[in-house]
Amino acid sequence: MTHRTGFWPVLFFVLLLGAPVQAQESDVVPAISIIIDDMGKRLLSEQRVLALPGPVACAFLPQAAYTRELAIEAFGRGKEVMLHLPMEAVSGHRLDAGAVTLEMTRHQFMQTVKENLDAVPHVKGVNNHMGSLLTRHPGHMLWLMQAMQQQNTLFFVDSRTTASTVARQIAAENGVPNTERNVFLDHKLDAQTLEYEFNRLLQLARKQGSAVAIGHPHPQTLALLEKWLPQLEHLGIRLLPVSELIHHQQEVEQSWQASWSPSHKAAKNSKPSL
Repeated sequence: MTHRTGFWPVLFFVLLLGAPVQAQESDVVPAISIIIDDMGKRLLSEQRVLALPGPVACAFLPQAAYTRELAIEAFGRGKEVMLHLPMEAVSGHRLDAGAVTLEMTRHQFMQTVKENLDAVPHVKGVNNHMGSLLTRHPGHMLWLMQAMQQQNTLFFVDSRTTASTVARQIAAENGVPNTERNVFLDHKLDAQTLEYEFNRLLQLARKQGSAVAIGHPHPQTLALLEKWLPQLEHLGIRLLPVSELIHHQQEVEQSWQASWSPSHKAAKNSKPSL
């Protein structure tokens, strides 16, 4: 009987020792990045995107009418500028100008990517527009990463328009800084869905440490962001440029890998490896 009653104080003490670790983890401020796609088509309405508070990234279609003008203005307002690269989709939907397709030769593909990058002033990264067909092909994604590496240091964001995508894997294998979309904010434009998806973005950031959302320059989407972006600090969330979020994610991953390296495991486990 004495032995059984002594068990609970010991268990309580062991659990208490674990509490500071949980407190330290909660001190890390979750981070998000937000990308607005399909930029460059509408001059006046898209200037509303540029007026959003904080470093919201702007992804421009390469051959859209106002891409150059708006990209220059976005850069001047402290927004990160991206190429929203049109890619062939499984659905066979009509492609925007500057699209890359499965039938292209390597030379045609890389030349098209180069021309598109040149068409977007101050470009710092690339994400795919559609691409549910092309992003599942390793060879074409390798060409994309090679074309990006011929320019200044660029990052890649996989928009994840298909679960079969290999784009981010190929980016990582070729040393291209990368991340992926976690949430589409506006696949539906009713207020309830928009609020739900934005809240899901924040929940994912709190759970994972960071998360990326993609939206579009719809009036409903912009109204949501105008409402909530000024409140992020109060909600305990950082809004980061995409390049900084990727750097943050890389640091976390490297720290995690170091903590589980063979030397670390050997120090914690005296059993011989088999």
